[in-house]
Amino acid sequence: MHTLKLKINDQVYDKLIWLLGKFTKDEVEIIMDESNFNETKKYLDAELDEITSGKAKFFTVNEAEQRLENLIKKHENHL
Repeated sequence: MHTLKLKINDQVYDKLIWLLGKFTKDEVEIIMDESNFNETKKYLDAELDEITSGKAKFFTVNEAEQRLENLIKKHENHL
C-alpha cells in the first residue's frame, strides 16, 4: 500500500473526496491530515492499552457531569 499527500484546490476537493469514497476501505483509505492522524492514533493506542490493562478509571454519566460542572465553575471567571 502507498500513501500520498496532496494539496487540493477548494474547487475540486468535494469532487475528489466523492471519487475516492467510491473505493472500498481496503482499496483506498482517506486520511485527512497524516501528521494529525499519526498523533491521534498514538494517543488512542495508549488509551486502549490503559483500558485493556485495567488501569483506566471510568465514570458514570452523573459523575462526569458533576466533574465537568465543577471544572466550569472553577474556570468561569478566567476569561
